Amino acid sequence: MSDVLIDLQSVCKSFPVGAGTVQVLKDVSFQVRAGEFVAIVGQSGSGKSTLLNMLTGVDRPTSGAVTVAGAALGGKSEDALAVWRRTEIGIVFQFFNLVPGLTLAQNVRLPMDLAGVVPPLARRTRVAELLGRVGLADRAGWLPSRISGGDQQRAAIARAVANDPPLIFGDEPTGRQDPRSVEAAFALFQEWVAAGKTMLMVTHSRELAARTGRTIEIADGRIIRDEVH
Repeated sequence: MSDVLIDLQSVCKSFPVGAGTVQVLKDVSFQVRAGEFVAIVGQSGSGKSTLLNMLTGVDRPTSGAVTVAGAALGGKSEDALAVWRRTEIGIVFQFFNLVPGLTLAQNVRLPMDLAGVVPPLARRTRVAELLGRVGLADRAGWLPSRISGGDQQRAAIARAVANDPPLIFGDEPTGRQDPRSVEAAFALFQEWVAAGKTMLMVTHSRELAARTGRTIEIADGRIIRDEVH
């Protein structure tokens, strides 16, 4: 079985603008293998966010093929993509996206309830385990508004791996944090990769990118550098 978890082949993406189109991704091709920690870097407007949308099935390429975690995303319906996301990938967002009316424990459990992968009787134990691993075991019953942004990010990381997905995406996951919180979050990412996960992180920080295993740099919709550290 191939250990390639991400395979992009000649991916292009255009958006209509007025009477014409703007091409945001231009013939992008690369692979990511199991166990890699990859940073995607580039200036604002370079195409990073559009690329992440291709990889998570939020948007579809104008041309080319996107295969992630064994699934050819272009051939899936929106409903099938939603099911696929719940089991095969985890996403850590820049703005956390925790549900404000749910406790931290309930936020972490929510993906398990939606996907049905973790047996019901095992979910409480797994929630406790995950919150313990990110240092929030004593705040399981708290609402997100009661904790700092850094702690919310750690809760979001626990939620992202709730269903034990093989692949984790980070969408500027440390972009709005203080240095101490950035270090804590990055240490968790390293821990997940060391445990066998694969991570792809979109970031503006070249310093953090240099601490991953590989950097892919995008400019004007094209890959201009693909470097293993």
